[in-house]
Amino acid sequence: MASACTTEPSKIPARSGWTPVWSDDFDGAAGTKLSQETWLYALGKGYPGGAQNWGTGQIETVTDRVENVYLDGAGRLAIKPVRTGAGVGSWTSGRVETRRTDFAAPAGGRLRIEASIQQPGVSGAEANGYWSAFWALGAPARPVGATNWPGIGEWDVMENVNGRESVWHTLHCGVPVGGPCAEPGGLSSGELPCPGCRTGFHTYALEYDRSVAPEELRWFVDGRRTFTVKADRVDAKTWADANHHGYFLILNVAIGGVFPANVGGGPTPATRSGVPMLVDRIAVFTSGG
Repeated sequence: MASACTTEPSKIPARSGWTPVWSDDFDGAAGTKLSQETWLYALGKGYPGGAQNWGTGQIETVTDRVENVYLDGAGRLAIKPVRTGAGVGSWTSGRVETRRTDFAAPAGGRLRIEASIQQPGVSGAEANGYWSAFWALGAPARPVGATNWPGIGEWDVMENVNGRESVWHTLHCGVPVGGPCAEPGGLSSGELPCPGCRTGFHTYALEYDRSVAPEELRWFVDGRRTFTVKADRVDAKTWADANHHGYFLILNVAIGGVFPANVGGGPTPATRSGVPMLVDRIAVFTSGG
């Protein structure tokens, strides 16, 4: 039995002032796959024709195997990194993306994307190299293996590395190095405290508001605004190229890469295998326009 995805309002969490567009509640039998009518499984170490190791130096190979990506039978998606071999070893994990690439804020309106997530429940030396994320890429990335990154935009709604009690939010845009968006780091919140995010579910959300001037991207954790980027932070073309189009959503757990390495170090023989990120639901809303 595949996961249930619905756009029926009764199945989407009610949100005053917003119209539900799409959601997945991850209902299904334990140990089964996602609906492939709704989701794409990324495979290997990068998009065909794109950068190796997803352009970030992460070391895992992503698969569509249920040992890495599965429904847990309790209405949750699990994405679990698994090590084989001695020492740092070889790792597999999962990266799934929505087939739809048209999640966009209407002109003069708003878009909201959100997910209820429990970060991997691992900490200390056992967490070195873990990199869990809920994020989105601009639709123009898909046909060309994201070789046009970061100009087409990336919204990092939730990132966590190395089992820290924290979260990062980021807008990536502009050119790959430097430029108006200070890449490759992007326009980031920096590390924000997120107590309990490894031990319970929290709702991470991003709203793109085109009804205000300047336009705004706003990030939230459990309904509390935690970060904002306004359009006047960059030039008009950079902002439009990054945001004025559809997006697709991504959930993944990476192992290693530049980000964990810069925040305490990458995977070691002490890194614990098999600790999943759990996703209870994911939803998209629009308003106005």
